[in-house]
Amino acid sequence: MAEKNVRWGIIGAGRIAHRFARSLAHEPHSELVAISCRSVARAAAFAAEHGVSEENALSDEALGNVAGAAHAALLARPDVDAVYLALPHGMHLTWAVAALRAGRAVLCEKPACASAAETQTLVSVARETGKLLMEAMKTRFTPLYRRVHELMGKGAIGELLRVEALLENDMGDRIARGGDYMSDPAAGGILLDSGIYCASWIDDYLPSPYEVTSVRARWDHDVDCFVDAELACGASGEKTARLATAADTAGPRTATLVGTAGKIVVEDMHRPQRAVLLADGAEPVELDVPYPVDDFYDQIAHFTGLLRAGRTESPVMPLAATLRCAELLDAVRARITA
Repeated sequence: MAEKNVRWGIIGAGRIAHRFARSLAHEPHSELVAISCRSVARAAAFAAEHGVSEENALSDEALGNVAGAAHAALLARPDVDAVYLALPHGMHLTWAVAALRAGRAVLCEKPACASAAETQTLVSVARETGKLLMEAMKTRFTPLYRRVHELMGKGAIGELLRVEALLENDMGDRIARGGDYMSDPAAGGILLDSGIYCASWIDDYLPSPYEVTSVRARWDHDVDCFVDAELACGASGEKTARLATAADTAGPRTATLVGTAGKIVVEDMHRPQRAVLLADGAEPVELDVPYPVDDFYDQIAHFTGLLRAGRTESPVMPLAATLRCAELLDAVRARITA
């Protein structure tokens, strides 16, 4: 489909869907044609803000108040090539599978699914249908992340020994007050929501399998709100990692790559634009690599390019990486719920 634009539908109309739509407007080979959600008012407001026609603002309320009717209607449209799935984590498997079987390419918001078993099911459907599926791990596509990758490939800090991926936020009483995906006992909690970014950093640099050697956790209303885990990585376990994420306290938001000859410290690890290279025996080197548009844009451009080229998998965030990240989180979750 190299000659034409990719026509997008967005499933879900929450905050993350709005951010995606604003970024999508900058991608020259893409156009947003439809949106689906539960509420008539919300669908109409989303469509008006992002240039979608009124008839393509689909809602369950307008379709007889049948749950999921709007999403099904979006997937049935012949003018939708790809969908961005921006629903709560616990709904990803159902609607990603439905989209793939409807012949649509799927960019699925992270985490792809709520468990490794669900992720394996989704990956199997993607391979069976031959349709493009990618977990929206936006961090991996940012210019700063790519610059760090380049430095690591050149041996800037020697042999990599350890990765520390820390993403700790104070989200107030969000989990305790309930009402959104974060407070869902089955598919909520901070490990899935933010810990997936930590898992992706670890997976991209250290070998599996991942053995959890220690873990600390806190709970709020039966949902994990703080997790701090140590891991041994690879068959020999000689390389190590730390995954720490929180919803109840502000803390570090860094990714640190530790090698035999120095380290690289990345600021704001899930939206990276700055880092510092601390090579042994050398002055610190500040890395300042801003986004071309925002933290969504590069993954959108990458996915669009894959689809236009007829590709079914990303070399940057392949399905095997999505599955490994899910397995890593499962391993941590098994320890904190044991």
